[in-house]
Parts: sequence; structure tokens; C-alpha cells
Amino acid sequence: MTGAAAWGLSLGTLGVLLGSFVAALVLRWPDGRSVMQGRSACDSCGRTLQAIELVPLVSALVLRGRCRACGAAISPVHWRTELAALAIGVAAGIVAPGPVAIAGAVFGWLLLALASLDLVAFWLPDRLTALLALAGLASAAFGIDPPIVARLIGGTAGFGVLWLVAFGYRRLRGRDGMGGGDPKLFGAIGLWLGWQMLPAVLLIASMIGLGVVLAAQLKGRAMAADTALPFGALLAIAAYPAWLFMIGLAP
Repeated sequence: MTGAAAWGLSLGTLGVLLGSFVAALVLRWPDGRSVMQGRSACDSCGRTLQAIELVPLVSALVLRGRCRACGAAISPVHWRTELAALAIGVAAGIVAPGPVAIAGAVFGWLLLALASLDLVAFWLPDRLTALLALAGLASAAFGIDPPIVARLIGGTAGFGVLWLVAFGYRRLRGRDGMGGGDPKLFGAIGLWLGWQMLPAVLLIASMIGLGVVLAAQLKGRAMAADTALPFGALLAIAAYPAWLFMIGLAP
């Protein structure tokens, strides 16, 4: 097995396990439930799940996404998040085998948690965004590209650009058009990618958002002008491929 394949397999396996935790975080945290306390249970009948029912991805496949006792559907957030975390780990290991892959996988897994929370609850917790920002600075301390100066500029520019957009929209329209967590998230992304990649991330996120609107219209579900889109999730989705591209081109 090549080094890249071994790193991809290792980080993919770790990603599946972390994905299970992230899924629980996404489903419990917005409701004020603890992720660290209490055993996993069916949300419908309350039965405590056994170990065989908690194997990431495998259990969902074998049980066909339903509780073994009551037959109620289990939230697809579980297997989708686990699968995404698996893909993040594999991609990092293949593109940048070695310590850089660990940093990249951490970046992707934190983005996954933030994107999922934004999709499910339109919420970007400051604590999680701050952790993403601190992890970006920590990766720079280990000599991982981009250089610290580019990261600091990126963090400042990322936050500043979206803050100005939100401020201008509020002054012109008299209401908020962007969540307060979006500028913070973009700033944290800048601390990972540096300022050079931020225009591409913003463009890709905007194009994804436009694609969502167009897809809804094609399906006959016209979206109102004031319909909220989880822009933080779109930024997160765009940021990880940008990191893979940046690292893949690095000498």
C-alpha cells in the first residue's frame, strides 16, 4: 500500500468515527442537549441503542435507516455526516500524505460540523468558529502553508469583506440580510487559506447558492426574495476543495 493510500485509509477510518460524533453534535446541540452525557437512544421510542446499532455507516445500511425496535426512521444526518467525514479524511490523506493531511482533515471536519449546524439550525456557534480559527493559526505554527502573514491578512479580509456586505445591506434595506456568524466563519477560513484563495471561495459559494435557487425554480418551487440560505454552509462547502487545490499545487 502506498503512503497516500495508507494515509487516506487511516484518516478515512478516523473520519467515520468522528463523523458519528459530529452528527450527534448537530442533532443535539441546537436543542440544548449534551453530546458528552447520556447514551445514544432512538428519538422516537427512547430505547437505548446497542453497540451493534452504532457502527458508523454499517448500521444504517443493515437497518435500512430505521430503529430495530419501533421501525421509526433514523435521521439521515447520521449516515450523511459519517460519509462526508470519511470523504474528507480520504481526500486529505491522498492529496497531502503526512502531517499536512492531519491538519487538512481537521480543517474539513470542523467545516463539516459548522456547515451541518448551519443547514440544520441556521446556526454557526462562536465557540466552534473560534476553534476553527485557532486551529488555523496552530497549523501555521507547524510550518504548513500558507505563511502566517498571508493567513492573518486572510482572516482580517475575510471577516471585513462580509461584515461590510452585511452592514451595507442592513443600511440599504433596513433589515439583516446575512447572519452574524458568516463574517466570522469567512475570517476563520482566511486563517487557513490565506487571502489569495478567498475570492475563489466566495465565488464558488455564491455559485452554489445560485445553483440551489435555480434548481428550486426548475422543480417548480419558486423561492421568495427573502428566503434565507445557509451561506455559512456554502462557504464551508467551498473552502475545503479550495484547501485541497491549494495544497495539491504547493511545491
